[in-house]
Amino acid sequence: MPFPSKDNIHYHSKIRPRKNLGLICILTCFGFLSFTSQKPTLDQSIQTILRENPKSYAKIDGALRSFKRDTVAINKILNNLDESLHPEVISYLINQKGTVYRYLSEFKRALELHQSGLELAQKINNKEFEVFSLNMIGVVYRRTDAIKTALDYNQRALEVAESIKNPSTHIKRNINVALNSIGNLYKLLGQYDLAIAQFQRALELEGRLENKLGLAINNQNIGDCLEQKGDLDGALVQYQKALALNEEINNTYGKVFSKNGIAQIYLKRDNYQEALSLLEQLAEPVAKEKDKLIWSVVLINTGWARMELGDLKQAEKEMQRGLKMSTDNSLTRNVVYARRLLSRLETKKGNYEKALEYYQSAEELDKKIKDERNLRYINDLILRYESQKRDNEISNLANENELVKLRLRRNQTTILVSALVIGLVGTILFIMYRQYQSNYEKKVMSLEQNMLRSQMNPHFLFNSLNSIKLYIINNDKKNAVHYLNKFSKLVRRILDGSSLRETTLAEELETVELYLNIENIRFSEGIDYSIKVEDGMDPDRVKIPSLVLQPFLENAIWHGLSAKEGEKKLWLNISKKDDIHMLISIVDNGVGRAVSEKIKENRVLKRKSVGIDNTKERLANFAKDYQHGFDVEIIDLYDDEGNAKGTKVVLEIPTI
Repeated sequence: MPFPSKDNIHYHSKIRPRKNLGLICILTCFGFLSFTSQKPTLDQSIQTILRENPKSYAKIDGALRSFKRDTVAINKILNNLDESLHPEVISYLINQKGTVYRYLSEFKRALELHQSGLELAQKINNKEFEVFSLNMIGVVYRRTDAIKTALDYNQRALEVAESIKNPSTHIKRNINVALNSIGNLYKLLGQYDLAIAQFQRALELEGRLENKLGLAINNQNIGDCLEQKGDLDGALVQYQKALALNEEINNTYGKVFSKNGIAQIYLKRDNYQEALSLLEQLAEPVAKEKDKLIWSVVLINTGWARMELGDLKQAEKEMQRGLKMSTDNSLTRNVVYARRLLSRLETKKGNYEKALEYYQSAEELDKKIKDERNLRYINDLILRYESQKRDNEISNLANENELVKLRLRRNQTTILVSALVIGLVGTILFIMYRQYQSNYEKKVMSLEQNMLRSQMNPHFLFNSLNSIKLYIINNDKKNAVHYLNKFSKLVRRILDGSSLRETTLAEELETVELYLNIENIRFSEGIDYSIKVEDGMDPDRVKIPSLVLQPFLENAIWHGLSAKEGEKKLWLNISKKDDIHMLISIVDNGVGRAVSEKIKENRVLKRKSVGIDNTKERLANFAKDYQHGFDVEIIDLYDDEGNAKGTKVVLEIPTI
């Protein structure tokens, strides 16, 4: 605490200063001693640690809080400690050191330190430091866009923390940290409502703990989600709440985040001078904190404000500084942000060629980030299945008691994997639900549309992953890479198309081609399929519900052709019926619906199909915006002798 100022010193009116000089000296000395005792020196703190050897996070943090952002002091303390005698203190210190490196965007070094802290905590079975380390590792992975891995660590931290019967304040605090981190992962994926739910839960728990720092952080994050959703008024309220809390506890780092958030709202409301005034206040504190993530954003936003105020030269200088800092520290999302604003800047300067160059590079990098994120999900799922297989082999060698325990663990792992997969599908559906519907009825229909798309995921996704895994096991690298490339393109198209109520016929046919190609690989290229569009039709101008053909093609392949012996054929023909309708026919030479139903009845595991009914509902919803209706007809085909020779599906879809 600071020394008292002269204005805070009051003398009694009847007491002369000269006669009470001794008393004043005593009080002054006492105040000085109190001040120095509250802020011990580094050597005094080391002696306290060596003498008392605290075990809990609260006591260690109380002794070393003043030095936890000072790597020189941390190294000096570590040099005086013995791992066998002070493991808790060492785990605390190396985690704090890792946090410092994370602020400096040195993520590899930060991860190594947090992993060391976790190993030490697990070695001594200290749950407080285990939970703390798990949360910190999750934060580092989130900063590097390894979302699936980050989610695993934060959920592990939450599980361990919530399993403790009488949690300490630090454990309760880490429950909130885990919730906050999970919310940030949802926010990173664009699942803002799910993220807000996590932040609000953490906000409530932080309120019970009266932790103003936690309240500030969660208000800030809720504001960020609302800003991304376009609710600028709500976002501004949350940022202002966070700023008030950060100012109350004098948290410089938090004040930078809150003021930058408020400045972004001003920028989006065209209040450029107010934004610039606020951002200029951040130049010194953000440089002092040295966190490249927020530093680069502040520079870019300052450039944005100056650009709109006409100071193009200074704006470009600050944007370029932000771009370089983001590039040097692998902050790819900030790089995209900077390049898009530089494109606008060059447009204002009349350098249209350079503006186009910045714009294209930003879009290419953004696409690359999304593609890499999708591939990470797939790789993580493959690794998880391999891990489960090894767990099963181990369980077969264990005794009866151990076998029961391993089965319980396996069930927990299965539930976790299922929850993650369902959560991923559910959140994608939720994004589509929130972003592309304007009224209640359309939102309901959109949810049904998304449920239709999810029918492919549980079966097609896992079967395809198993095929990739089989190629890998057989060391067939060429086919593995070929299959994975096609599969990743299809997943991207499904993710892109799932957010659209309708698409062009050309794009739908490209998606269908990918789907049929992948399915044909799994059938050893045994299906002879063709796609034909009648001359005179322009697929780029004709609209169709997105992903509407896949359920019919899936039925044709799995219920018609999969059970057929010999030549397997599939035809997809698009023609113009009249000026207001087009016809889409899907014909297969499979076993027919009657035989397919018999085969289905004899199966032990029956797969319920609701895709056709859902598709009819979607077509009905699609046709509401057109002047004419739709029709779906399924025709059983027979030869001259009355034998089934396939199935034909005819879709009549309005075009005006």
